[in-house]
Amino acid sequence: MPIMLFLLANLAVMLVAGVVFSLLGFEGILASNGVDLDLQALLVWCALLGFGGSFISLAMSKWLAKRSTGAEVIETPRSADERWLVDTVARQAKAAGIGMPEVAIFPSPQPNAFATGASKNKSLVAVSAGLLQHMRRNEVEAVLAHEVGHVANGDMMTLTLIQGVVNTFVLFLSRIIGFVVDRVVLRNERGLGIGYFISSIIAQIVLGILASAIVMWFSRKREFRADAAGAELAGRANMIAALEKLKASSQMEDTMPESMAAFGISAGARSGLRALFSSHPPLDDRIAALRAGG
Repeated sequence: MPIMLFLLANLAVMLVAGVVFSLLGFEGILASNGVDLDLQALLVWCALLGFGGSFISLAMSKWLAKRSTGAEVIETPRSADERWLVDTVARQAKAAGIGMPEVAIFPSPQPNAFATGASKNKSLVAVSAGLLQHMRRNEVEAVLAHEVGHVANGDMMTLTLIQGVVNTFVLFLSRIIGFVVDRVVLRNERGLGIGYFISSIIAQIVLGILASAIVMWFSRKREFRADAAGAELAGRANMIAALEKLKASSQMEDTMPESMAAFGISAGARSGLRALFSSHPPLDDRIAALRAGG
């Protein structure tokens, strides 16, 4: 299934881009301005790089998560709490129809948790030490259900595909901008000049920032779905109680690495323009959605 999704996503990018460029006569416009580009070859190259990077990151996600957070996988439970954690995740995974995830605890005083992994049957669910200290078992169960919901919904694969698509177009459009600046604006006719390299790098940075807003929008949407899955697996009241507890502890300093923030159940609240680049919606909005039956 992951390979099929990868191929379909690549095919969709190629078809849509090809149709749009044909309808706009984009290749002819570039050629008339002295920009001799094979758009199809460039698009294929950018797609290979864009999707390749995303899938490499997905394949390494569990290893990177363990290393960056210091998460220790529970191989053999050493306490009643660890046994309860493993048994709870096993029960929820069975109910959600996924393989048993690895269960881990990472050293952070901030209540948080995350799920990651290359597929539904090769995932990792980790909770912070602070989560176990500050939450009751029914609330921890809801947090675990939320993370199992992420795995069952295929959120890691979905975000990987979305990231691959935006990576492709960021690389593609930045290269075209570089060629236009180099050949049309600066009138360079010999190879690739300094104008190409500088303008394409600047364009890639600007477009990358804009593209990240798209990825974060999808990330915020998936949180509502994971909350709904958590409510189904652990009870709506327990899911609301867990989010309320996370809201109460949101003033604590979060020591989870920024690279893992999008995978956590909670992230720092942002307002204004910064909210566009937040991986999580406000906790108040998530609680309101659950109370409304969302």
